[in-house]
Amino acid sequence: MKNRYTKLISCSLSAALLTGACLTQPETVHAADSSASGLSEEVSVILNGTTAQADSDAVIIDGSSVTITAAGTYLLSGTLDNGSIIVDADKEDQVQLILDGADIHSDTFAALYVLQADEVTVTLREGTENSLSNGGAFEGIDENDVDAVIFSKDDITFDGTGSLQITSPAGHGIACKDDVTFTDGSYEITAADNAVRAKDSITISGGIFLLTAEDGLHAENSDDETLGNISVTGGQFTIDASDDAIHAEAQLLIEGGSFNLTAAEGLEATCITINDGDFTINASDDGINAAAKSSAYTPLLEINGGTLTIIMASGDTDAVDSNADLIINGGTLDITAVSAFDYDGTAQYNGGTILINGETVNAIPNQMMGGMGGMFGSAAPDGMSAPDGMGAPGGRNGMRGKRGGF
Repeated sequence: MKNRYTKLISCSLSAALLTGACLTQPETVHAADSSASGLSEEVSVILNGTTAQADSDAVIIDGSSVTITAAGTYLLSGTLDNGSIIVDADKEDQVQLILDGADIHSDTFAALYVLQADEVTVTLREGTENSLSNGGAFEGIDENDVDAVIFSKDDITFDGTGSLQITSPAGHGIACKDDVTFTDGSYEITAADNAVRAKDSITISGGIFLLTAEDGLHAENSDDETLGNISVTGGQFTIDASDDAIHAEAQLLIEGGSFNLTAAEGLEATCITINDGDFTINASDDGINAAAKSSAYTPLLEINGGTLTIIMASGDTDAVDSNADLIINGGTLDITAVSAFDYDGTAQYNGGTILINGETVNAIPNQMMGGMGGMFGSAAPDGMSAPDGMGAPGGRNGMRGKRGGF
């Protein structure tokens, strides 16, 4: 199932001409047909405390360890007190796991471990509540560094209309070495590290997400810096993060959804494109930050639509920050901050509404802390000049260098 991508529309022509970077948007991974399987019927796997029961040669049960070895659809129900579901199928196999009131806990390992498959789909059955958890430690059973309640070496997709609660006091909630896709479902994830972490990409088209973690959504690939992308086209997100609410090392594309984010940084990526969405961001460092995280791209922040309310903590903070260029073509930004904008390159203001501390402005100020007002100009719509006093009031970029967006 690798490389099943559809190219999204590239950054605007103005962005391409301005920077020569961010010429492609994150690639969207389409969910597999979850009905596809190598078996004609669902296999029922009944979890019974310290063991399980299944009438299939494709399910190997060893105490509280349940291993699925072939393509198919498996219905998981009941409680597993201290065990794991392990998927170890052929590389071309598609496996669907239907959670039907499943409660799986492992004291020292992942509750769900995808060792090998082409793709695994986790379906939350309608009307069911499901729970996966770890007890606070991860002990290796093979050469892989498993550090999440759900750990997948291959693509994993989540769908269905039920709910899933994930508790990870010592690691990630969900971690994947390839692509993670969400199309529906309700997810409550509490994790010491990242709530959802992927190496290649995270793609979300729907669902309800209540995330409490260091980072809410995090995508990063140190082997290929064009990867580590996040694409969101819908969903409801309430994220309380000690670091970043949504973090993509390469590209972040948001085309819809509602976001209530409380974090040190709300949105961070090298290239950020916001086409739509309803955002409330409470941040203590940067509200939105296009930072130099990936060497494959030049930082760029482009806002084409959406409604963004950004409330910043006092001190050395920025509501909208770009380590290079900034483009605003539309949308509404309502910013409460000492420093509303901070950019190191150039800015284009082509449309949309900007309010700073309750006042509507007709330009993008490069507004930093300190004296020396007017040291930098502001980007205004064609035919308009920046109002008096909206030039940058001195400070960080010109006086002592950029913080780097960290």
